[in-house]
Parts: sequence; structure tokens; C-alpha cells
Amino acid sequence: MKAAPAPTGPYGLMAEFDRPDDLVEATRRAYEHGYRMMEAYTPFPVDGLAEALGFRHNRIGAVVLIGGVVGGLGGFFMQWFSAVIHYPVDIGGRPFNSWPAFIPITFEMTVLFAALAAVVGMLGLNGLPRPHHPVFNVPRFALASRNRFFLCLQARDPLFDAEGTFRFLEESQPKAISVVPF
Repeated sequence: MKAAPAPTGPYGLMAEFDRPDDLVEATRRAYEHGYRMMEAYTPFPVDGLAEALGFRHNRIGAVVLIGGVVGGLGGFFMQWFSAVIHYPVDIGGRPFNSWPAFIPITFEMTVLFAALAAVVGMLGLNGLPRPHHPVFNVPRFALASRNRFFLCLQARDPLFDAEGTFRFLEESQPKAISVVPF
């Protein structure tokens, strides 16, 4: 099996801001200009940033619902199969398919599978685990967990042009602009 060729060129350009409002405004401008492949990094949640990045909906609810339904059906089928098909036992003259007895385990399996689907879905939808990311190569990015706000426009965006994107980011008056190498 051949290894994928190493990417050429930068991962993108990263602008550093002192204030969260400046980051939200720069992100909004970039989205309105047509950039879609961008990421924002902040030391704490910033109101309005998700909307400025273009996040409109979350798919984790559907993943949890599917996990819960699969768990509930699996729990019910497991009990039904063992009580009706695999090992039928006449207990007090009740029918083999006495579904009220199956409710507690069905409920527990629903909760268990929904919770597991939530964890696995969250990791998958967020692209985790990711032990290394190209933005870690920018020396000042360590400040993203302290007191700085960063906007990274990725080179794979169709509008990305190194010089044009650099000039576009300069219009937002960031503290610094860095090239993000792979």
C-alpha cells in the first residue's frame, strides 16, 4: 500500500486577535466574502462565533436517536428471543411473550446505546481524536488557550490565494498573521 504524498504549500493563514469581538467580526466578514473552510480558536466560548463560522445545525441529536432506537430494539429482541424461541419457560401460565417484563431491560439498553452513540458520535463528528493538527506548528498558537483569539483560513478553500487572503486578513487589523505550515 502506497503512502499518500506529502501536501505541498501551507495549510492556511492564521490571524491573531486580542479581543473576541474582533475575531467574530473578522469571521463574519470572511464568511460573507465567501470563505467556508475556516476554523476559529478561542480560550473560552464566544457568543456569535458559531453563527459567524456558518454552523447552523447539529447532527448529534440524530446520532443519539438512532443509537437509542437500536439499543431499545436490540434489548427487546434479545429478551424476546431468549424467552420465546431459545428457552421458553412456562411461568405461572403467562404467555412466553410477556412484554411488560421486558420493559426495564429495554429501557436500560436504550439509555446505554444512546449514551454510547453520543460519545462516539461526538468524537466522530468533531474529527477526534486528533493528536496533531497543523496549527500546532504556529509558535504563537499556544496563546489560544490563554488570552488570544485565532482565525485560520484553510488553503483548501476555493477562494484561497496566498497573497489575496493575506491582504483580506490584513483588512481586519489582526495583531499578527502567520502562515500555517503542514
